[in-house]
Amino acid sequence: MGSELSIDETALSQGELYTILTNKKAKGKSGSIVAIIAGTQAEVIIKVLHKISRRVRYKVTEITLDMANSMKLIVSTCFPKAIQVTDRFHVQRLALDGLQDIRIKHRWKAIDLENAAILTARNTNKPYQEKLMSNGDTKRQLLARSRYLLYKRQIKWTNNQIERSKILFEEYPDIKIAYDLVQSLTRIFDQKLEIEVAYTKLAHWYNKVELAGFKAFNTISRTIQLNYRTILNYFLNRSTNASAESFNAKVKAFRAQFRGVRNIEFFLFRLTNIYA
Repeated sequence: MGSELSIDETALSQGELYTILTNKKAKGKSGSIVAIIAGTQAEVIIKVLHKISRRVRYKVTEITLDMANSMKLIVSTCFPKAIQVTDRFHVQRLALDGLQDIRIKHRWKAIDLENAAILTARNTNKPYQEKLMSNGDTKRQLLARSRYLLYKRQIKWTNNQIERSKILFEEYPDIKIAYDLVQSLTRIFDQKLEIEVAYTKLAHWYNKVELAGFKAFNTISRTIQLNYRTILNYFLNRSTNASAESFNAKVKAFRAQFRGVRNIEFFLFRLTNIYA
């Protein structure tokens, strides 16, 4: 077992979750799997991992994980010498979810207004005229079609997305503010910062969130504050849970190749023969 591990959960069949502990040094090849354990209950997983000798477990120096408290309990109990590193992409995904939440609320409102306008036109026997933006989108279409551009950085937008974003941000300034907050958080993680500098920059980001006044983002900032120590550990070695996510993708591809999993025990047997 390597000194740097990742822990994550994945669904093998019909939504049944398994906790997978992987060895980063193996790079998704033979020797990647340290353990696959049914379920996500901390007590069960701890009991299984304690079957690995203490001498081996205490050699682990770093483990990447998500922000689930159960995962933290597992790592602190079974690998007390290891530094816990919260995966940066889980943090960024929270911020992106907050941004999309604002967009979706505007979209539902636009749908309600459009439906009301159509009903009014029918009741008055008048043809309904859709109001189009300069790019040919209605407000409802504008909000629906802006989903993917909000996930991307501005430099990666196509010409159509640049045009759509200008209209979107003019119509909905709060989406522009939320987008800028997401991008500023991403820039913090992209920079090679000392841990003290990263702490200061995250503190400034909290202040921006408080000034913006978005409920979803306030929840995100509180979540980051509660996990700030393990989030800041990212800046020590810039470790992420990408290897675990990549391995999960391999498991899903392996499962798809055989058109699903009929016999979980036999599937795990094949998986461990290749990757353990």
